[in-house]
Amino acid sequence: MRLVILLSGSGTTAQALLDAVADGRIPAEIVAVGADKDCAGLERARAAGVEDFLVAPSSYSDRPSWNRALQSAVAEREPDLVILAGFMRILDAQFVAAFADRLINTHPALLPSFPGAHGVRDALAHGVKITGATVHRVVPEVDAGQILAQTAVAVAPEDDEDSLHERIKAAERELLVDTVAQLSRG
Repeated sequence: MRLVILLSGSGTTAQALLDAVADGRIPAEIVAVGADKDCAGLERARAAGVEDFLVAPSSYSDRPSWNRALQSAVAEREPDLVILAGFMRILDAQFVAAFADRLINTHPALLPSFPGAHGVRDALAHGVKITGATVHRVVPEVDAGQILAQTAVAVAPEDDEDSLHERIKAAERELLVDTVAQLSRG
């Protein structure tokens, strides 16, 4: 299975995938890691000997042009699965359709609860005792695709957004590795 990872930041989730492919837990090949900005995640790809690419929105006149450029860059790598691993941009319906059923994302909450960019903060504000992480298929509506896997994370009384998010991210990485391994095995 050919994997393309898209990210926007430090790349810790991508690193979990890179490590799992390298040690044989995921029977697949990461053919490229792409980003929407220059970030540490691209450095992680280079360090692992994986091709990287950058498609910065600032290089395009409008959002549709950027989406088409990113879509083309991903399609060139002929992926069987496209993984959004901390990719912090919403992709348009045309991009999503181009990779239908081959595009997955992680989310730091137990969907359908707390969708959107602030899942951890929203869970804390709601006062839940348990939250978690979700891996789901991407559809044009934000965080609304088929749920592939979830894992629970307890909210500690002393948690703030940062401490809870760190624990969720650790669980999310493990969940994503397991999910991609299952998908890679068919």
